[in-house]
Amino acid sequence: MAAGFDPSGRLPDVFTNAGTSSFTSFLSKAAPEMLPGRRPLPPGMAADMAPHATTIVAIVANGGVVMAGDRRATMGNLIAQRDIEKVHPADAHSLVGIAGTAGIGIELMRLFQVELEHYEKIEGAMLSLDGKANRLASMIRGNLGAAMQGLAVIPLFAGYDLAAKDPARAGRIFSFDVTGGPYEETGYDAIGSGSIFARSALKKRFQPGISIDEAVRLAVEALYDAADDDTATGGPDLIRRIYPVVMTATAEGTHRLTEDEMSAIAESVVAGRMENPGG
Repeated sequence: MAAGFDPSGRLPDVFTNAGTSSFTSFLSKAAPEMLPGRRPLPPGMAADMAPHATTIVAIVANGGVVMAGDRRATMGNLIAQRDIEKVHPADAHSLVGIAGTAGIGIELMRLFQVELEHYEKIEGAMLSLDGKANRLASMIRGNLGAAMQGLAVIPLFAGYDLAAKDPARAGRIFSFDVTGGPYEETGYDAIGSGSIFARSALKKRFQPGISIDEAVRLAVEALYDAADDDTATGGPDLIRRIYPVVMTATAEGTHRLTEDEMSAIAESVVAGRMENPGG
């Protein structure tokens, strides 16, 4: 609870004064210790002490955007978790995926979801897609101290721009650096330890104007290529029925592909690689 809480049960002034549309700004006044970047850390590097999440890809398609993430989290040379979920809806028309320190990334992603919901409730309107990217950038910047000690989080943000003049080209992707710098990407992008391989696969096969279904298949193919060369990235696990998380953002909203849909796509990709392992 915020410092100076009245034992009589009255809420502190910060809760009753005219509020801000930014939940993180409110939290920095009401309970700053709840923000990930405000927690004191012991000196030294801590990168190997927590699970790390990899790899996320995003693709602009005709009428929206597709984001997909593998399910593996690693801690050093060990698989810490086989079925982590790294791609989530940020709000009704945008998606966020996380790579880096898994625990901080999940916390940051949930805080970002609350940030967007809080803004909409206070202002009575949804932030623009650029505004959402800038809010996420400031939150990443707040984690810079922990990032310098190895606990970095790098998200990938994508969504359907409701203000776009051409609905077919409304899908947009934003990447970030560790200091919070936002960069809009053209066509596709990938983050995480397997991103170099995923991005190379996308570079060879991406075509502007591809359909949502084609982009979904391409995203799974790119994650397969990443897993083929990066031990920290997990490919489709047909035995355990663990498949990538794939989500879309269109004018209708966000949608997560079902397990049955992902099973069919993953099995098709694996079958194709059995005939041609190199893709």
